[in-house]
Amino acid sequence: MSTQVHANLTEEQVREISESLDEPEWLLETRLDAFDALEGLEMPDVIRTPGRDWTNLDSLDYETLVDPLDWAQEKDRVDAEGVDVLSWEEALDEHGDLIEEQFGSVVDPERNYLTALSTALFSAGTVVYVPEGVTAEDVKIRTEMNSRSLFNYTLVVAEDNASVTILERQSTGDELDGQRYYSGVVEAVTGENAHVQFGTLQNLSEETYNFQVKRGHADQYGTINWIEGNVGTRMTKTSVETRLIGDSSESRIVGAFFGHEDQHLDLASRVWHEGEHTTADLVTRGVLDDVARSVYEGVQDVGEDAWDTNSYQRENTLMLSDESEADASPKLIINNHDTEASHSATVGQVDQEDLLYMTSRSIPEEDAINMLVEGFFVPVLEEVEVDELREDTQDLIAQRLRN
Repeated sequence: MSTQVHANLTEEQVREISESLDEPEWLLETRLDAFDALEGLEMPDVIRTPGRDWTNLDSLDYETLVDPLDWAQEKDRVDAEGVDVLSWEEALDEHGDLIEEQFGSVVDPERNYLTALSTALFSAGTVVYVPEGVTAEDVKIRTEMNSRSLFNYTLVVAEDNASVTILERQSTGDELDGQRYYSGVVEAVTGENAHVQFGTLQNLSEETYNFQVKRGHADQYGTINWIEGNVGTRMTKTSVETRLIGDSSESRIVGAFFGHEDQHLDLASRVWHEGEHTTADLVTRGVLDDVARSVYEGVQDVGEDAWDTNSYQRENTLMLSDESEADASPKLIINNHDTEASHSATVGQVDQEDLLYMTSRSIPEEDAINMLVEGFFVPVLEEVEVDELREDTQDLIAQRLRN
């Protein structure tokens, strides 16, 4: 049984949220089921390395951080021709049957305490619906958090032969001081031969505790690619996941992070190979300074029926401070011998020979380190196909280096 970390939450509050969004009865029942399940659910699994649990989610003061009826945000949505990018209320009105069919089909609303809490309380939402055969590259979602807590939910549905690229930005307004809590759940569903690329640049305030789950199901010949840029927050716990259900489906998960001061990052990438002829590529690079901490877990799970699988994983962390801490736990779970797979993880400091070479040519040491860090990110940023996301991530990295 889980510890009751939010004893003040009531069924009446859940009903009030649903009523304010004019939701149908089926969704209210889903929320109430999640609320009822809270008492028996555990916190999400945290990454464990030998002798250490890196993250303690139970220690957060959720009763102080979360006010269920106080949410405020500034949300900008930019759609593309043929694509519906809708608020939660608009989407329920225009695509109610579709949402009822797909909601919770990818991320189980009761998979752990925090996803159930998100299901019961979410108030900020976006639905991206891409009809069959439509191609769109410029869908944008910007979320500015202007309250103590915010629960955000995004549903992406790409029908057969559809393609969409989505860029999401997450930031914090200046209205409040003190600690905050942000929760984000993304579900992505692709039809046959559909392509979804979802990029997120997270730059929430450094007093924010951040919990996010992004998960997609890829059908036959489908592709789901995730791009994760993590710069902000005090603590981040994320899990980015793809199930390659259909034959010849593919997924790429690209991550970049930069932690400083006392930031804590708990980052997971997971791919399940279930269909035949599937391909996955997981690549993450991060930098830590001051007393920041990071732990990364990458899992490639190859099922018994996943013939002709190709799965690759690479994670590298660069340490700028002797006081920072990092670890990585790459894992291969292979249940089919017809598999080509590899994984690697490294943790290291700035190469002293490179630094000596640059300083010997009259480049100040600080400038030389900054140039080496920017160069360190190049291999992962080259994997980012969205120019705007790549350039914005580079700008945030450069800004942090020079502060």
